Amino acid sequence: MRLLPNLLSRFVKNGRLTVIFEDGFRQAFGSGQDGPDVTIRLTDKAVEREIFFNPELKAAEAYMDGRLVIENGGKALDLLSLFSVNRTGLAAHPVQKALRKVWRALRRRQQNNKLGLAAKNVQHHYDIPTKFYELWLDETMTYSCAYYTAPDNSLQQAQMDKHRHIAAKLKLEPGMHVMEIGSGWGALAIYLAKYCDVKVTAINVSTEQLAASRLRAIEAGVAHQIDFREVDYREVSGQFDRVVSIGMMEHVGVVHFDSYFTIIGRLLKEGGFALVHAIGRMSPPGTTAPFIRKYIFPGGYVPALSEVFASLERTGIWCADCENLRLHYYWTIHDWRLGYEARREEAVAMMGERFCRMWDFYLASAELGFLNGSNFVFQILISTRRDDVPVIRDYIVEEERRLLSSMQTSA
Repeated sequence: MRLLPNLLSRFVKNGRLTVIFEDGFRQAFGSGQDGPDVTIRLTDKAVEREIFFNPELKAAEAYMDGRLVIENGGKALDLLSLFSVNRTGLAAHPVQKALRKVWRALRRRQQNNKLGLAAKNVQHHYDIPTKFYELWLDETMTYSCAYYTAPDNSLQQAQMDKHRHIAAKLKLEPGMHVMEIGSGWGALAIYLAKYCDVKVTAINVSTEQLAASRLRAIEAGVAHQIDFREVDYREVSGQFDRVVSIGMMEHVGVVHFDSYFTIIGRLLKEGGFALVHAIGRMSPPGTTAPFIRKYIFPGGYVPALSEVFASLERTGIWCADCENLRLHYYWTIHDWRLGYEARREEAVAMMGERFCRMWDFYLASAELGFLNGSNFVFQILISTRRDDVPVIRDYIVEEERRLLSSMQTSA
């Protein structure tokens, strides 16, 4: 008796999945309606059993290893789109319910990003050649959700608009000192130094990113205003007019949320405030998908807003504003995937076929998570006192207009 058809017959209701098994047996699942039509071929007997017991991880690994082949020129996006429109059926299967129960029980251990281990987890994803990311990111090298004032804007325009949107929310004045927790390739720090005339202390635990950031700051003519440091956020001292953290909270882990917010509060001068930009989920607290946890972001976790606000309550931090960017990351990752696919041959020459198959799976699953799944991006303004952030948020629009005018004059 075959195991996998038992799972697929319950799981695939929308669209159609045709499986060609190792012995040539072929079976189709699904209605053929309301979803894509995908055919896959399994190259050995073991992969069928592996996928049955852990489909979210083993289907990805089988694709990476060439043991699961998508026929007729299909892509990882096609297969994952089929999964995406049938996601509730997978979670209902008894084996999957049991797996999820185990994952939930282990999630605090999986996200225990203690000092040292946190850096190792971050470096797993970011300390690969910067040239790989240069293939498909925009010229600013911004690797976080963009801000599309129009869905058809270019990726670079959307990233510049995101930097301006963040700068406006921070209400910066020349000469202020900003702490950036998790600085990526330095794009935001460079923007703030260049257009807001502030000093930035930017911390990161990725050696590769910091080296590239310092070079980019020199090229932008603002290296004297930015201090890039390789240090964990828990080891930072001093006080700052503003704190900003973009795409960093996802690496903190639910075990450390209270520490994260407490440290942000401690770093703020009297009257200062912070902006946190992170991926969230509209569903209840959960776990990180096993493929993402193992291959992409070890130690990573996307929080439910209930977890974020519960931590703010425990730490006595005010949330002065919350904005939900619901489709902006879908548009961002869609642009990343298209850019990556256009340069895939170069990526294979640089990183190898298996790595690029992993990246196929990652970008496709992330894109669909923001289209059909529960993921979105939130931005919160937080402070230690209720009135440190302006109580009328019209100032954000006014600041954006002022910054845009200033940039146009400078250009």
